[in-house]
Amino acid sequence: MATFLYNLGRAAFRWRKLVTLAWIAIMVAVGLAAAKAPAAPDDGFAMPGIESQKALDLLEERFPDSGADGATARVVFVAPNGDKVTASENKKTIEAFVHEAADGSQIASVADPFTTKAVSEDGSVAYATVTFTADSGDLTDAGKKHLETAIDHAKDGSLTVEVGGNALETQPSAGGSAEAIGIGIAAVVLLITFGSLAAAGLPLLTAIIGVGISMAAIIALGSTFGLSLTSGTLASMLGLACGIDYALFVVSRFREERAKGHTPAEAAGLAVGTAGSAVVFAGLTVVIALAGLSVVGIPMLAKMGLTAAGAVLIAVLICLTLVPALLGFWPNAVLSRAFRKNTRKAKRTDATTTEDNHGTRWARLVVRRPLPVLLLGVVGLGALAVPAADLQLGMPGAESKPTSTTERRAYDALADGFGPGFNGPLTIVVDTKGSADPKAAVATVTKEIAATDGIVSVSPANFNQAGDTAVLSATPATSPTDAATMDLVQTIRDERPAVERQAGASYEVTGSTAMNIDVAEKFQSALVPYLITVVGLAIVLLMLVFRSILVPLKAALGYLLSVLAALGTVVLVFQHGYGAELLGLETTGPIMSMMPIFLVGIVFGLAMDYEVFLVSRIREAYVHGDRPGQAVVSGFRTSARVVVAAALIMIAVFSGFIGSGESMIKTIGFGLAAAVLFDAFIVRMAIVPAVLALLGDRAWHLPAWLDRLLPNVDVEGEALTRKHTAPATETRHEAATSLSR
Repeated sequence: MATFLYNLGRAAFRWRKLVTLAWIAIMVAVGLAAAKAPAAPDDGFAMPGIESQKALDLLEERFPDSGADGATARVVFVAPNGDKVTASENKKTIEAFVHEAADGSQIASVADPFTTKAVSEDGSVAYATVTFTADSGDLTDAGKKHLETAIDHAKDGSLTVEVGGNALETQPSAGGSAEAIGIGIAAVVLLITFGSLAAAGLPLLTAIIGVGISMAAIIALGSTFGLSLTSGTLASMLGLACGIDYALFVVSRFREERAKGHTPAEAAGLAVGTAGSAVVFAGLTVVIALAGLSVVGIPMLAKMGLTAAGAVLIAVLICLTLVPALLGFWPNAVLSRAFRKNTRKAKRTDATTTEDNHGTRWARLVVRRPLPVLLLGVVGLGALAVPAADLQLGMPGAESKPTSTTERRAYDALADGFGPGFNGPLTIVVDTKGSADPKAAVATVTKEIAATDGIVSVSPANFNQAGDTAVLSATPATSPTDAATMDLVQTIRDERPAVERQAGASYEVTGSTAMNIDVAEKFQSALVPYLITVVGLAIVLLMLVFRSILVPLKAALGYLLSVLAALGTVVLVFQHGYGAELLGLETTGPIMSMMPIFLVGIVFGLAMDYEVFLVSRIREAYVHGDRPGQAVVSGFRTSARVVVAAALIMIAVFSGFIGSGESMIKTIGFGLAAAVLFDAFIVRMAIVPAVLALLGDRAWHLPAWLDRLLPNVDVEGEALTRKHTAPATETRHEAATSLSR
């Protein structure tokens, strides 16, 4: 693989104009396709195999004309303090809204709150449900504008008017200004690392190009494969972070090879053949982990995983082709000013130097005191991992949105007026097919559900035209995210066999609250098998790379420790509320159900990335004769600064998404930033060298039979490096000639 990538790097360097034009052509073509593509549909959330989904499927089958797929808007009217919505002026305002809104082109119905009894007992709150004939993704601007105009007219009176539902839902921003700040921090880190504007700008430029192509492709394919911008949020996050990091490794290796005296073309080939090999390995691990999300059985999760995997794949391809091509245009601009002037300082940057730097000084400290460093790192991460045992999963709703959004204010107003459980009613679907007396059967189910502790009220049953299915709504006493509501759903299901025998009919529980509970349970049950699969994959892959058994085991355990510590930190902040105000988090509660699996899959790839770049240099020094402790120091001399810079860039990019107004994106951004912080700085920079120092020669032992069995991958291109080591006098003369051009 290293030789192939070496040839690819040299070819891209040589044919830089064609390679660059090819990527520009791809970018333009995808951009034009995105501009002409129809609007993507709204992300539907379906999870085959759970009770809530089965009940929804039954509803769709038995109530085909119910308009259940149409978008809805719940318009909430709140009277001023001491006033009532039933007062004559307020009532006129609401009735005028109902009349005006009903004239919309895509409006199916508008429920008058005074005829549907949608007024709170104290008369302070009322709501009107607006149902559309199309789903939210197919609503026209004219249809939305008509409703917005009617709402604006209602706001002219003394009533406070808020809107919930999915028809006019506020679209969250991925990160806004905070994301731009993250990119700015990444630029500063690159500038400090390289000391060159060109070297700092090149990784940013190629990463932005990669993200642009990825997002345009998602938009272009959105209507065909059901991809929305929500599906692309993770793709933009990972595409940007991985794109910068991968280009950083290649540019850094290019500078290193130039410092050894290689010509620009040779340095580009060696950079792609060595660092590029590790990029391919790291990128494939991320792609495999993300693509593996599709086996969980949730279409939305599979879309997010596959689109993110595609973005990472594009980042890898750009790193292997466009980066060396751009280096061909500016082979000397990416070098430090000292090297270009051929000063004494430049000579000290030669990779063969044994002079100490911050990396070697830190490595010597760890090698001298490996046991205290190991214990401190393990105990610290272990303490942070403890709260993960209290992890509660759920799906964020309007209650998790900022109070600046009308959806959140509508949610709060309904909770105040009708009780906390009103925002998450349970839908009971009763199947009376085969029942001798369907109405009596439904009456029995209704009576038993209403008698369950924790149920405030049960609506009258609504039968379908065939009379073999009924739907009723049960309102809990507690909010949708309350643990008591989860227990209530379980109680209703546990009591079902006895109720069904008594009624002679079967029923299932669904609705948004029950769906969230079922989804959380499915995610929780899938998390451990997925984690075991990923850890097992890590051990196998690293065994191929490092020709060792103990090194992969150490790497996998370190990864597991960093993931659990990151999960524990997420629980502390987003579930228990410690420091939540610093992140602009207004409501705490269960962690988004898909977040832990995302964290496991993504951090796996990033952890293997750092492990390969750091430990491969240590192994290379050990193979060339260094003692185990000295090999750690030698490996840190060349790789520590680059790994630290890469981690800081990842943290900066992920932290940018914490500024999102969407709790799902905020949680993922925070969790990934914390995981990279723990894995890069505590596991890879402290625990890994401490363990290698304690293990000594045993760390690199591989049984002979297993050595013969495993293929030689040579990710870091050691054979390539030995083959292309040029005589110092000749290459330095060529380098000087290239600099003088």
